[in-house]
Amino acid sequence: MNNIIINLDVVLAKRKMSLTELSQKVGITMSNLSILKKGKAKAIRFSTLESICKVLECQPGDILIYKKLK
Repeated sequence: MNNIIINLDVVLAKRKMSLTELSQKVGITMSNLSILKKGKAKAIRFSTLESICKVLECQPGDILIYKKLK
């Protein structure tokens, strides 16, 4: 189980932006963004996170949430 929850889809919906549009603006492939969005990514570079946050005008904590599992 993964304790890190990825809320990329929530932030995208709030910004009314598609994954395709984010991919183009950030310069990350759709497949890599999809892996991240689905929570299947094993790691994310700070530079990638920074680029996503810049485009979405959000904080890393808006996208990545730590949830303690019982």
